This record gives sequence, structure tokens and C-alpha cells, in this order.
Amino acid sequence: MANLKSSKKDIRRTKRRTFLNNGYRIDFDIKKKDFLKNPDSKKIPKLFSLLDKMSKKNIFHKNKAARLKSKFVKMTLKAK
Repeated sequence: MANLKSSKKDIRRTKRRTFLNNGYRIDFDIKKKDFLKNPDSKKIPKLFSLLDKMSKKNIFHKNKAARLKSKFVKMTLKAK
């Protein structure tokens, strides 16, 4: 167990950030599964917005977000 006051604060901060980041990941997984069932161009803006937020908050690397965006656009074009 942490002894220093700053260490205890750091543990609380880490728990809070982990909880919020997992919320973003779960939201992304839900939207991704919905998109994969039916690739539709109307779903893309919400998905892209979420990916941008996640890359901005360093949950995903910006290149990974770009790669996923490209993948989703290709899927939409293929579905047409």
C-alpha cells in the first residue's frame, strides 16, 4: 500500500482515468459492432468523432485512429 500522500492521490487519479478510458473503449466497441453488422455511411461521422476524441485523449494513437477510419471507409464503399 502506498505511504506517501501523493502516491495515494496518484492511485485515485489512475483509477478515475482507467474508468473513463474504459468507458470510451466500451462505447467504441458498441459502435464498431453496430457498424460491422450494417456498414452505412450515416454511422461514420459518429464513429469518426469518437475515434478523434480517443486519439486526442491518448487512448488510441493517432495513426491507429487514422488506420481504423480508413478501414471503415473502405468497408462502406465495398458495401455499396
